[in-house]
Amino acid sequence: MRHMDSFVVEGLAGEPKLAGNITVSGAKNHILKVMAAAALIEGESRFENVPDIADVTAMGKLLEGLGAFVTRSGSSLTVSAKPMSGTVMDPALAKSLRASIVLAGPVLARFGSVTFPHPGGDVIGERPIDVFLSGFEKLGAKISWNGGSYHLEAPQGLSGGEFFFRVVSVTGTETLMMAATLAKGPVTLKNCAMEPEVVATAEFLKSCGAKIEGVGTTTIVINPSSLTPRASPFRIMPDRIEAESFLALGAMAGKKLTVSGVVPQHLDSVINTLWSMGVPLTISGDSITVSAPERLLPVNVRTHEYPGFPTDAQAPFTVLLTQAEGDSIVIESIFEGRLNYTAELVKMGAKITLISPHRAKITGKTPLSAIAVDSPDIRAGLALLLAAAIAKGKSTIGNANIIDRGYEGIEKKLSAVGLSIKRVRS
Repeated sequence: MRHMDSFVVEGLAGEPKLAGNITVSGAKNHILKVMAAAALIEGESRFENVPDIADVTAMGKLLEGLGAFVTRSGSSLTVSAKPMSGTVMDPALAKSLRASIVLAGPVLARFGSVTFPHPGGDVIGERPIDVFLSGFEKLGAKISWNGGSYHLEAPQGLSGGEFFFRVVSVTGTETLMMAATLAKGPVTLKNCAMEPEVVATAEFLKSCGAKIEGVGTTTIVINPSSLTPRASPFRIMPDRIEAESFLALGAMAGKKLTVSGVVPQHLDSVINTLWSMGVPLTISGDSITVSAPERLLPVNVRTHEYPGFPTDAQAPFTVLLTQAEGDSIVIESIFEGRLNYTAELVKMGAKITLISPHRAKITGKTPLSAIAVDSPDIRAGLALLLAAAIAKGKSTIGNANIIDRGYEGIEKKLSAVGLSIKRVRS
């Protein structure tokens, strides 16, 4: 029987008491992509600064199901993809992990076929994969749907060509970029995502011999190349979403909270939002120190592709806005249904009106009260945990395993800076 853990949090009742240092882990949205990219390389790929999160374990099992060897030691991880020969992904595993779709590109490019179910992951509105399928078709793959799975074939290998993303897609950009490294001709991708994780994934591929130009802009050109394992371990970039979530917590409950191991230029949009709210921040090298101001100013937030405000940071900042004095508007432009968790904040005492599935009005400042609730998805789950941290009373956040998918040892990190939080097994 599978145990479902919960987090029990004794809230600070709005008192800014958190102090000390929180170190950000390696980025979930980077390690999952380079683990998939390792499937392109007939050899051993080594990574360091790897977060200990459930999604990394799931991706490792997916790779092992296709014949790779995945080993882990502390924060180091090795993928040996030379023995890979499988092309059919385990349906249950693939459905548990949105990033499973990314693995389709490397497997198709290397072996000429791949079979996978519609990918799963968080329930945050529609997340169609037509952009992936049309991209693969443009590169010469034949696609069929059979018994709940997609089957893609390119027995002669992928061809070169040009593809325009009708919507900006981070995973779409990464998946087609990976697949294109083994294509027979040059591939041009247009309207690409520019997220730091896309750039960092390209850097890994380039260090293995890939010929990729324009990464970090909206047009990426990939020329045919042969890939070989790099000599040294590749370091996973810091998780900017985790950093932004801790900065939001510090703005609400920080006496003097330092978030370290970050790349500040990855956080420009969020840092500017905090400054607009009157939050004192000190940036020094790879760390940012934050304290809760006496008065938080309201602000309007609109999520947007990088370098705009990240959709994954929207939920923690909505919690923060409940503590600002006045009216704020949050516009979620990326995912439908991503504001559903605000109903739980209302139960805690927040004044939030959903104007539409994409727009919420928050009126503050409102004290929050404890709640017993299950985590609905990774980011909303973490946001509810932050809300519990500033609330009055003892909250229970169930489905801790969902938060574990994206955050390493969250209760240890928060305990170390003064929050009363413990994990309870039900």
